[in-house]
Amino acid sequence: MTYHYAANKETRVEHIDQARRSSSGAPSTASGQPASRPPAGPAAAAVATATSAPGAAHQTSTTPQRDERRTRVRWMILFILFVVTTINYADRASLSIAGNAMQKALGMSPVAMGYVFSAFAWAYVIAQLPGGRLLDRFGTKRVYAVSLAAWSLFTLAQGLVAGLTAAVAVASLFALRFVMGFAEAPAFPGNSRMTSTWFPRAERGTAAAIFNASQYFAAVLFTPIMGWIVHTFGWPYVFVFMGVLGILMTGVWLKTVYAPKDHPRVNQAELQYIEAGGALVDLETRETDGAASQTPQPVKVPMGASIREMLSNRMLLGIFIAQYCINALTYFFLTWFPIYLVQERHMSILKAGFIASIPAVCGFLGGVLGGVISDALLKRGFSASVARKTPIVFGMLLSTCMIACNYVDSEFLIVAIMATAFFGKGIGALGWAVVSDTAPVEAGGVCASLFNACGNVAGITTPIIIGYLVQGSGSFNSALVFVGANAVVATLCYLFVVGDIKRMVLTRSLVARGA
Repeated sequence: MTYHYAANKETRVEHIDQARRSSSGAPSTASGQPASRPPAGPAAAAVATATSAPGAAHQTSTTPQRDERRTRVRWMILFILFVVTTINYADRASLSIAGNAMQKALGMSPVAMGYVFSAFAWAYVIAQLPGGRLLDRFGTKRVYAVSLAAWSLFTLAQGLVAGLTAAVAVASLFALRFVMGFAEAPAFPGNSRMTSTWFPRAERGTAAAIFNASQYFAAVLFTPIMGWIVHTFGWPYVFVFMGVLGILMTGVWLKTVYAPKDHPRVNQAELQYIEAGGALVDLETRETDGAASQTPQPVKVPMGASIREMLSNRMLLGIFIAQYCINALTYFFLTWFPIYLVQERHMSILKAGFIASIPAVCGFLGGVLGGVISDALLKRGFSASVARKTPIVFGMLLSTCMIACNYVDSEFLIVAIMATAFFGKGIGALGWAVVSDTAPVEAGGVCASLFNACGNVAGITTPIIIGYLVQGSGSFNSALVFVGANAVVATLCYLFVVGDIKRMVLTRSLVARGA
């Protein structure tokens, strides 16, 4: 039998004493001797009055105090992360929905469109390490709020380029997508820090899968909406709509997100549960009055030394390369997929918007299922390596089926194949759960940023490479082979490079700190 500590020692003794009386079948006194049966009738009333009177030397309850029920605030935090990340991905994808109409209005070639698509990722990658450093220095809540407000303003501004000349409009779009990438850089490392802070290890896979599945939910919810806006009002209004939505969400973030020990609605039972399960509850702690926390914080290490040590670690290097390959699939769906449906499969933008949401639904379901499967394997006693790698390998192999679209013409089959590929990609997108399990405590934000930077190099290369492949061949056939090959490389990394999945411990960086 497991006992939870009560509010004071006397209550805890009472719980144990009552458990002993229950097991012996007879009541007993505090001294362990059998107690006489309580008097009945008037005598019982007298005893009750005496024991409840003010000034009684000792009070003994005849009903055991119930253990405190755990709150579930961590799931509310995850919901907010999911909503914000959905807006994040919808903002990124807004250009792909407006892209076909924009190409015609501004006279852009596929290669020029590829460069504009990649502008976001150039800045996003460059800003990852500074963003991680800001998260480690100032905490997730404040940095994320500034990030959300800034990227929403830059998204809104993209709708204002329609009145410019074609050349100036293209240059302005590139610049705005570039600064938007800077602004969004802390978002996913912030998500990783929040899940490491709020979730025990056995729930972390599900939590990471849910916030990561927001990329698919963004396509499910916003692709049809943005397609309708383009069809009805014109492409500039997509950016205005998404920008205003993000600005409003900034206020919600500031009102609802806190560190575990600072949250006004969390109780001690939930704090004890998540901390016992491996949650880093002190990572984000700040006193509510703004003073520095008295809780011991992780040792701070030089950023350069920690980066060099992490890049020399075979496990982390394999994880980083695999994330690049997984993100190649992500950026195909975020950038070129709606244009593929319009230009290669001759759908209207309105129809493409709705059709693109079908694979996204499957990706969302696969994303959540991958995390659930991974955590279920952990709870059944499998190692972290088996629990994390199994969904990743299966999902990446399944996603290679997209190449089969080169050999069919039926719209139904194309949608079915892409839905299957997106489902597999969702199952395999567990990189953030892996980095939450492996990032060194002393440099968690920097490690998450380095992981995200490596992964999002694919946001630079994939749109440009696909642009050249499409312009050179006149079709998307070679582009689909290229994207499928990335899934194969990700599988090989997890099978043969990563090895055991465990938390990395910095050694040389700590020596460099003391030097």
